[in-house]
Amino acid sequence: MMVKLRLTRMGATKAPFYRIVAMDSRKARDGKYIDQIGFYNPVSEPKQIVIDADKAKEWLANGAQPTDTVMGLLVSQGIVEKK
Repeated sequence: MMVKLRLTRMGATKAPFYRIVAMDSRKARDGKYIDQIGFYNPVSEPKQIVIDADKAKEWLANGAQPTDTVMGLLVSQGIVEKK
């Protein structure tokens, strides 16, 4: 089982809200996830990003692969360093 850190879409039409979750890479985008590590609201001004740094680091240490978007969010929050 390959675990990825990725976004699941929530919210209403034209008002997206994303949860940052750890889930099996074979699951659907909005499928069942293993653990929620934060959320991202791109609509609010300023954009709202909340990530539990301890959970994120734990999942990364256990081999979870973040998507490009989630990696950008982790870098912007100072949780991981830019490659």
